Amino acid sequence: MKLPLKNLFVLGLVAVSVSTTSAATKVYTTSLSGAAESPPVVSDGTGFATLTIDDSAFTMRLDVDFSGLSGNVTVAHIHGPTTVAGTGTAGVATTTPTFAGFPAGVTSGSYDQTFDMTSAASYRSGFITANGNTTAGAFNALVLALDEGKAYLNIHSSFATGGEIRGFFTAIPEPSSFAALAGLVGLGGALVTRRRRA
Repeated sequence: MKLPLKNLFVLGLVAVSVSTTSAATKVYTTSLSGAAESPPVVSDGTGFATLTIDDSAFTMRLDVDFSGLSGNVTVAHIHGPTTVAGTGTAGVATTTPTFAGFPAGVTSGSYDQTFDMTSAASYRSGFITANGNTTAGAFNALVLALDEGKAYLNIHSSFATGGEIRGFFTAIPEPSSFAALAGLVGLGGALVTRRRRA
């Protein structure tokens, strides 16, 4: 039985979708700047962050590098969810007042920490309350905000107490998704070539 090209394409998209959603590890990245603040902040500060969520171990690893801030770091945390992806402001989702051990009193630094997301200490208490009053509810809400592009990392400083640099996290597709997509594109190309020759 021959499947129409359209059906093969749909089956390929389903395969890509399944491989993406079934994985235990999700990776998100963001670039941090003053221009991304709301309202924008004039700052030479920049940064880059990678966030890795393991939804089977219920951990969150945050790896951040930043430099050039106009003031000294006071606090840093993840906010979310905003109403619209990539814009707006939201309350703090992670621990307050700041991530444990995050560099303070400096204009540049690095941070790499893994958090136990089953622990209430990894969240702002109000974020837990707003999401079923459980850490499981808070974890699911945070992951959803990340998946939808509605969560951002904010680094606050003495120069800009509301936040000097920030950036919204964007999900990075898994290598298996790229492989499935490449296979799908290759299959489609082969079928088109075969049809043209027929």
